[in-house]
Amino acid sequence: MTAENTAPLPLTLEQANLVIEHATAKAVQDGVPPLTVVVLDPSGHLIAAQRQDGASMFRFDVALGKAWAAVAMGMSSRELAARAQDNPNFFVALAATGHGRFLPQPGAVLVRDRGGALLGAVGASGGTGDQDEACCAFGVTQAGLQ
Repeated sequence: MTAENTAPLPLTLEQANLVIEHATAKAVQDGVPPLTVVVLDPSGHLIAAQRQDGASMFRFDVALGKAWAAVAMGMSSRELAARAQDNPNFFVALAATGHGRFLPQPGAVLVRDRGGALLGAVGASGGTGDQDEACCAFGVTQAGLQ
């Protein structure tokens, strides 16, 4: 089997926890309200999640919905939010089809390996969409992922 034919290595629990550690550290550094951060695999299954002290109970569901939508559609939740404005009925249908897990709002990014293969998504909730997204992106890059 050649390198081109090998499947990407899955995102590990250790990597997911590292992403969360860096994302929450960025939130503290930037004065973002308490976050909940989730990391999903490419099939939308939960790898890891953490809720900072003081984050409300609803934050997990919002972070999960952002990450789930991103990995389901293969694009950041920011891109999904922009697309939803142009075709709201389609995105309402996607949300219904996803049984409430599909939330196209800024705050989630895809995770890729160095070769560009999709490994999953990270979503956060607690700050603004921009703050959530920045914390996720920082966590991903600090974990050595893209």
